[in-house]
Amino acid sequence: MRRICVDMDEVMADTLSEHIRRYNQTFDEEVTTEDLAGKGLWEITPLDRQAQLRAFLDAEDFFEDLPLIPDAQAVLKDLSDRFEIFIATQAMAVPNSLGPKYRWLQRHFPFIPPTHYVFCGNKSILRADYLIDDQPRNLMRFDGQGLLYTAPHNVAATGFVRVNNWREVAEYFAAVPGEAEESA
Repeated sequence: MRRICVDMDEVMADTLSEHIRRYNQTFDEEVTTEDLAGKGLWEITPLDRQAQLRAFLDAEDFFEDLPLIPDAQAVLKDLSDRFEIFIATQAMAVPNSLGPKYRWLQRHFPFIPPTHYVFCGNKSILRADYLIDDQPRNLMRFDGQGLLYTAPHNVAATGFVRVNNWREVAEYFAAVPGEAEESA
C-alpha cells in the first residue's frame, strides 16, 4: 500500500493561530497571519521577546487544544481508505508536546492508529511515497514526492508541488491510484 506521511503543525493543526494568540495577549500586540507573509513569527519578534515565544511552545497546554486546519479530518479519513497514513511531527523539538500531540491526534483522528505516529526530530528518516509538510527543508531531504502545504512563512518558496488547503490535497490524490486501483 502506498504511504503518505503528514506533518501535524500548520498542516493538520493550526499551531500558528495559537502562537499568535498567546503572543498578542502577552505583549498587547495585534500581529496577524498577513503580517507574516514570507516570514515566521520568530523573524518578526524582537530579540527580547524570543525567550517568551519559546516558552509558549513549552507550556504544557500549548498543543492540547489546537484548532483543526479545515477539511483535514475528512480528507485524511477518505485517503486512509486508499493509502497508509502516518503522522510525522518534529515533536522532539518541543519535548513537552509529545503527550498533548498524542492526545490531540487521538481526539481528532481516531482512524489513524497510534502505531502510525512518528514523533521525530529530523524527517529525513521517513520512508514513504509522499510527504505533506509546510517546511521546505523537510521536503528537500525527503526521497519521495513532497507536497508543500502553504503557510505564511513559505509563500515565497518555489520548486515544490504546492497545495494550499486540504481540498487541493484531495484533488491531488484523486489522480493517484491507491493499492486497490493498482492491482485491478
